Amino acid sequence: MEIVFKAGNIIEAHIVAGMLNACEIPTYVGGHFLQGAVGDLSPTGFANVFVASEHFDQAAALVADYEKNDLCSGDLVTSPRFVHSF
Repeated sequence: MEIVFKAGNIIEAHIVAGMLNACEIPTYVGGHFLQGAVGDLSPTGFANVFVASEHFDQAAALVADYEKNDLCSGDLVTSPRFVHSF
């Protein structure tokens, strides 16, 4: 597994993981318990989204679009990779 996204907090990590899961890319979010280790401080760099090596390139492209705020175009939702869960 490789780190595809280093989130600012655990919530953002799960948002990105959900986006990738919606595109049928399995993810693992690490760093859940590290946030509690520092108490009320606001540390960064502990919440990471991991993907398998074979999905890294596709996931990295989606994360790059997320970081550019380029997902509003609707390309993700109209993509054949997007799986509607409702």
